[in-house]
Amino acid sequence: MRPQIFFIYLTLFTLLSGNLFSQNYAFKIAKLKYNGGGDWYANKTSLPNLIEFCNKNLNMNIAAEEDIVEVGSIEIFSYPFIHMTGHGNVVFSAEEAENLRNYLISGGFLHIDDNYGMDQFIRVEMKKVFPEIEFIELPFNHPIYHQKYEFPNGLPKVHEHDNKPPQGFGIIYEGRLVCYYTYESDLGNGWEDQVIYNDSEEVRTLALKMGANIVSYACTQF
Repeated sequence: MRPQIFFIYLTLFTLLSGNLFSQNYAFKIAKLKYNGGGDWYANKTSLPNLIEFCNKNLNMNIAAEEDIVEVGSIEIFSYPFIHMTGHGNVVFSAEEAENLRNYLISGGFLHIDDNYGMDQFIRVEMKKVFPEIEFIELPFNHPIYHQKYEFPNGLPKVHEHDNKPPQGFGIIYEGRLVCYYTYESDLGNGWEDQVIYNDSEEVRTLALKMGANIVSYACTQF
């Protein structure tokens, strides 16, 4: 399937929901709900804050609150951008993996943010989705680091865990980046309300700018 098919799905869902002419936003984004016991619901304030930042600074018109969508649901096709996070276990059934693959190759975009502890699980599960493709580390000259905001050295470091540098990995399908995986950055934590982690405004702003770059880049892919 091609990105054009994605728009057909998106239009059909919009029509069925009755929101084609009543909605006052361009699109919605969603957080991915998955099985396995991992806390898919982590970082409750992160996406609303990122959306607000994108709407204000990139002149986007994203719905103010994110939705929640399950991996195996056909409703996933109604969201051009899906965010996934957590600290622990992730399990995709065969049917869920197939659904997620169809979503991504149809024009959807998945951002996975390791909230520390997800790495060993998500790599195995994404192989179910794309058994023929490996995660590759994106070079610092990749466009995702050079949207409105420049990140010449790649991802910002929000929280320290294992004294490792932050890394951004991608799954590239037929020349298109369909999944971007942020590791050892804790990017989503940087989007949270300031009182939660007491991060400096400098750190939070860098995290939000990088998040805005991801959303902006994703919007060029569908």
